[in-house]
Formats: sequence, C-alpha cells, structure tokens
Amino acid sequence: MIGSALPEARVQEAVAYAAASAGVSEGHVAVAFVDAARIAELNREWRGKPGPTDVLSFPVDESGPVFGARELGDVVICPEQTSDLVEAVVHGVLHLTGMDHETDEGEMLALQAEIRSWLG
Repeated sequence: MIGSALPEARVQEAVAYAAASAGVSEGHVAVAFVDAARIAELNREWRGKPGPTDVLSFPVDESGPVFGARELGDVVICPEQTSDLVEAVVHGVLHLTGMDHETDEGEMLALQAEIRSWLG
C-alpha cells in the first residue's frame, strides 16, 4: 500500500495506462497521498486557490527534449477529497502528459473515463 490509500501495484497500473494512452511509453512519475491540510497548502502556493482539492499535478519535463525516459513529474492526491483514487491517479498523470480539461474540448475527461473503464 502507498500509505493506506491504494495498493502500489494499482497505482502503477493506473500510471502506465494513462501515460501510454497519451503517447508516453517511458517516464517516471511520483504519486503521493496527503491529507487535506497539505493539499490545501500546495493548492494555495501553486494555484493561488484556497482550500483543499482532490489532485494536483506538477510536471517536470513537459514537452522539451530529453535524453532517456522522461521525468513526467509528481501527482499529489488527497484521499479525503476524492471518491475514486484510481481515477485521481489517471487524472493527475494525464495532466503530466500535457492534457488540460480546462482548455480542451472535453478530450482529457473522455480519455480519463475510457481509461478508468479499462481499469475496472
């Protein structure tokens, strides 16, 4: 288990499906599960928004040139703020691959739902 939130194998499976579905075959992702106070602090510091949220993504390599596997970045999830931890992992990883549901035409959330259905 990663903390007591989700088995590590389940996290790895969700990360792999999300990254591959976005065309990323190799890369590193860190996933952390934190409490509401910590995610609220990160949300305020990095997004300028008050209060806790469900998931935050912190990309590293984005789309620049890399040598070897990409360092996709970090996904921080607050279990208290989400009803589906696997979906939160998928959501966070899709953001790391450059997708953004706030600016696209619904592609990210459609892909997220499709990936979630594959993961059972």
